[in-house]
Amino acid sequence: MIQVNNVSLKFGKRTLFEDVNIKFTNGNCYGLIGANGSGKSTFLKILSGEIETTTGEVITNKDERISFLRQDHYQYDDKRVIDVVIMGNEKLYKVMEEKDKMYQQTEFSEEDGMKLANLEAEFMDLDGWNAEPDAAILLNNLGISEEFHNMKMSELPVKMRVKVLLAQALFGNPDVLLLDEPTNSLDLEAIKWLEEFLINFDNTVIIVSHDRHFLNKVCTHIADIDYGKIKLYVGNYDFWYESSELLQKQMRDSNKKKEEKIKELQSFIARFSANASKSKQATSRKKMLDKIQLDEIIPSSRKYPYIDFKIEKPSGKEILKVENLTKVIDGKKILNNISFAIFKGDKITFIAQSDTAKTLLFNILMGIESYDCGSIEWGKTIISGYLPQDNTEFFDVDKTIMQWIGQYYDIKDETILRGFLGRMLFSGEDVFKKVNVLSGGEKARCMLSKMMLEEPNFLILDEPTNHLDLESITSLNKGLINFQGEILFTSRDYELNSTVANRVIEILDDGSIIDRSIPYEEYLNERNIK
Repeated sequence: MIQVNNVSLKFGKRTLFEDVNIKFTNGNCYGLIGANGSGKSTFLKILSGEIETTTGEVITNKDERISFLRQDHYQYDDKRVIDVVIMGNEKLYKVMEEKDKMYQQTEFSEEDGMKLANLEAEFMDLDGWNAEPDAAILLNNLGISEEFHNMKMSELPVKMRVKVLLAQALFGNPDVLLLDEPTNSLDLEAIKWLEEFLINFDNTVIIVSHDRHFLNKVCTHIADIDYGKIKLYVGNYDFWYESSELLQKQMRDSNKKKEEKIKELQSFIARFSANASKSKQATSRKKMLDKIQLDEIIPSSRKYPYIDFKIEKPSGKEILKVENLTKVIDGKKILNNISFAIFKGDKITFIAQSDTAKTLLFNILMGIESYDCGSIEWGKTIISGYLPQDNTEFFDVDKTIMQWIGQYYDIKDETILRGFLGRMLFSGEDVFKKVNVLSGGEKARCMLSKMMLEEPNFLILDEPTNHLDLESITSLNKGLINFQGEILFTSRDYELNSTVANRVIEILDDGSIIDRSIPYEEYLNERNIK
């Protein structure tokens, strides 16, 4: 259990939270949602004690342990992987360190013996004998096999280190579990396992995630941050979305009826207030009018960009044909003699354990990287648009957003350009921001704007939801469903895959592919991942 009483947080003149009162109870999983910049990650840090509040307090039961998914894996570079996981229970790890240090002593006093005996008793109370086996189970379930458990963290690939930090957070049955984007860098099997772990977790869980399917699977409640307040809803993400939309509609409909009644009463009062025989009725209606109060409809701080990929001209019969494509890097075949053809209406998601393979294939198709052998044949009518996973090079320029987007949109009317950027949430003075200082989400929206202006009939998108908030992901999802051309994409977003893809190509570890002309959910069923 964790309770928040009258919490406010101010940074200078800016108020991020004001008088927040909320209680998170055992056995429930809370999805913490809100627009970018609303303070989701900051609120988790308040709950963990990393950030002090301006006013109010966070209360937990005595002796309850809070576990927080940390993001800085570099601080553990010199530690063994298995030890990093056990460090999730700080008390246990300190006992283990003290105990090991004492056993290395060459001489023991009677006092040392008593201290060691107490440490051994505490070690047993904390279930220390099962610490390494339990840590190993967590690592294995997250896809980190035993060969890595005794390595130093610095020896692991970055994405594997992120999994170790997740195992650290989950270790030792914490009383309160705080998870900030826990599905980042996880493969399908690991996400499935994490879902089951959290569904069966008996204590309190609070999660920030942009994965709508994940929130729907694990959450019993949604805590919605809007205008510095947090409102609690029972149910998962879809239930919150439908409930909030329904509430807004009911309030609008109620106000419409009230406004009609107000007009009717005002009309009667205006017609008969001077009429002696009707004056009592006019006075009565004036009293009725005074009692009518319109519901205050506060607009949400959430904003949805307008994402709609129009095509300049539809593609012809011949779209794309890849034959016997091979690429070797450092002696390993990343792409191994692969062949596939793209047909009218194809929207294909690419699945692979290796992000390198997917990105490499897309870069080769776009002519950014070379290949060793094989052939790529594009149809003559194809106009391709590419959203790379790494967009750094596009923004390494000293230009404003207006100047940057103007490179891809040959029109002199600034009003039209500003209108377009406004629909992509760059309004007012935002358009004069320099692109080299934009956030990840702002850069992603710039890249999507660029693609829309190019009007391609063929899209290639490499992890397009990276850095986007839930609102932008929802808009992108709709835009891709409505797109009339062909799409190749890779994404960890379940909803995007299941609602957009009508075909799945899986790149195997040996660089070959399995091509399945089936929807994404059917593919998951075949692999028993659901």
